[in-house]
Amino acid sequence: MSLNHIRPWRNIYRRKSRQIMVGNVPVGGDAPITVQTMTNTLTTDVKATIAQVQAAADAGADIVRISVPDEASSAALKEIVSEVSVPIVADIHFHYKRGIEAAEAGAACLRINPGNIGDEKRVKEVIKAARDHNCSIRIGVNAGSLEKHLLDKYGEPCPDAMVESGLDHIKILQDNDFHEFKISCKASDVFMAAAAYQQLADATDAPIHLGITEAGGLTSGTIKSAIGLGNLLWMGIGDTIRVSLSADPVEEVKVGYEILKSLGLRHRGVNIISCPSCARQGFDVIKTVEALEKRLEHIKTPMSLSIIGCVVNGPGEALMTDVGFTGGGAGSGMVYLAGKQSHKQSNEDMVDHIVEQVEKKAAELEAQAAAAE
Repeated sequence: MSLNHIRPWRNIYRRKSRQIMVGNVPVGGDAPITVQTMTNTLTTDVKATIAQVQAAADAGADIVRISVPDEASSAALKEIVSEVSVPIVADIHFHYKRGIEAAEAGAACLRINPGNIGDEKRVKEVIKAARDHNCSIRIGVNAGSLEKHLLDKYGEPCPDAMVESGLDHIKILQDNDFHEFKISCKASDVFMAAAAYQQLADATDAPIHLGITEAGGLTSGTIKSAIGLGNLLWMGIGDTIRVSLSADPVEEVKVGYEILKSLGLRHRGVNIISCPSCARQGFDVIKTVEALEKRLEHIKTPMSLSIIGCVVNGPGEALMTDVGFTGGGAGSGMVYLAGKQSHKQSNEDMVDHIVEQVEKKAAELEAQAAAAE
């Protein structure tokens, strides 16, 4: 449910950027903010990489990046691209020929780090390959791999150095009449990344790819990314995001969507609103939410579900959700549908019943959307 139309203080006004295409996915302009991830399999293990790309796509990834470190990976990329349904970004470092090979293999976008791709002549050859094969380019500035002359100039990685690197590379693309590019300026330090992105947003109208690089494991990386990306998105900065976690790429996609959902910027699947539980709870909230998260992963239709342990906040939360359950007493609770009390339900069968109600509501919403098209 969105209340933005009656509560303007919830609105986020996105920075105006021009739009490019990554395969068949628009990035920038008025397009939805896209969610990306990256495979961590060996690219040469074609079967495993395809499986991981498909798993990420099933979780909602709009775009998936694959590392192309050697010639064998370039050859594998061609087979991978032909077997998956989402656009593939080829991650290129050090050897410009990998960029050319990736474009020829069908990559939708080439990610190039200006700090390690080589001299301007080599970059021009990659640009030509991108143009010839209808690839876009992501300029991927990283605090950990800035050009030597910038480190000499600034003394250490800093926002000014990162932005200068990005703008220098933008000039190379524009001087070669290439404009299908987006840009990122990532750092593992949240303050550095946020400051660099704010400067970059003022300096260019290119679509911006957000990320806090090397953020950490599932818990710490999620928190760091939520703080860094969340603040930038709140300011209207960002057209596509990747949450970098030392975890399964599917988890990156899930966290990305949760960040966007929390800001009302993108909606996919069931948004579960649940209490942390306390002695007042009329059922085991934590176990119930864990079970529901797993049982409802297949729902892609945006909708809301409240699971509250008692009647202190339960009825109020249920007023604003599609489906709700509030703990009562004597082994049962109240089911709410479309914000209104509907019927009582025993705790014993509540998970199955809630799943049934959510699936029914999702089907209704899908039918309404189809009728409106």
